[in-house]
Amino acid sequence: MATLPFGFLEGTGFEQLDPRFKGCIPGPERVQRLWTGARWCEGPAWFAAHRMLVWSDIPNNRMLRFDEVNGTVGTFREPSDNTNGNTVDRQGRLVSCEHLTRRVTRTEHDGTVTVLASHWKGKRLNSPNDVVVHSDGAVWFTDPSYGILSDYEGLKADSEIGACHVYRIDPQSGEVELMADDFVKPNGLAFSPDESLLYIADTGASHAADGPRHIRKFKLGADGRALSGGEVFAECTSGMFDGFRLDTEGRIWTSALDGVHAYHPDGTLLGKILLPERVANVCFGGPKRNRLFICATTSLYAITLNAKGA
Repeated sequence: MATLPFGFLEGTGFEQLDPRFKGCIPGPERVQRLWTGARWCEGPAWFAAHRMLVWSDIPNNRMLRFDEVNGTVGTFREPSDNTNGNTVDRQGRLVSCEHLTRRVTRTEHDGTVTVLASHWKGKRLNSPNDVVVHSDGAVWFTDPSYGILSDYEGLKADSEIGACHVYRIDPQSGEVELMADDFVKPNGLAFSPDESLLYIADTGASHAADGPRHIRKFKLGADGRALSGGEVFAECTSGMFDGFRLDTEGRIWTSALDGVHAYHPDGTLLGKILLPERVANVCFGGPKRNRLFICATTSLYAITLNAKGA
């Protein structure tokens, strides 16, 4: 395990843009690189009962796991069907987005895999990307086309749907319902702590110079289904947002080209955790849920914050 203090690697450190950011970082805290050796790290998910983090190395078609107790890293699943985003549901089960099979799956406690979604209205999904589970058991996921654009992190194919949408899987019927159809490349998504808001990133700029590179904010109805609003919450100032998580105070900790950006619920960019690699996604974990795990291109990083994951 290598500790990376200020100046140890170019681009590592903190950048405060608002006085409120200072209280988020414990005074002596520094970023740690826990492991390196991937091609594109994504989809971190924390399993509290095992003190273990699982994440994806999409192009290498594998999933890895970090044991917080002894600091070791091993293979969780290989092949992984080019799994991208992951999360843990309220029953402690792994929910994953698979590029190669173009489906959303759940890994049961006995290790068997249940397919939650693979089609919408009889047409194959593009390549599910990121996923979040509501307290009512509904699974929400984004479905851009990154996994079918080439063979790099999936299998090149035409889109049967012809567009990229956001979907919800009903917890009772299992029906896949289209929830938002005005995205170019919907990507990371997360609920606010009280689940009254749903934030969704659009990374359309990845394939169009004038495409979106922002996070949008929706209001979620009392029924847990209806979305309204959808205004832009924040525009990325470095590259594009990808995956993100919220803390208990409603702050958003999101990936970007130069590290992790922290946003206040009012939309103010508070500050940055600067890293030498492009960040893809983040996840809170640790015994106090105040450890931010960071998937950044080839490496897994972590930092302890004065903030707890929602």
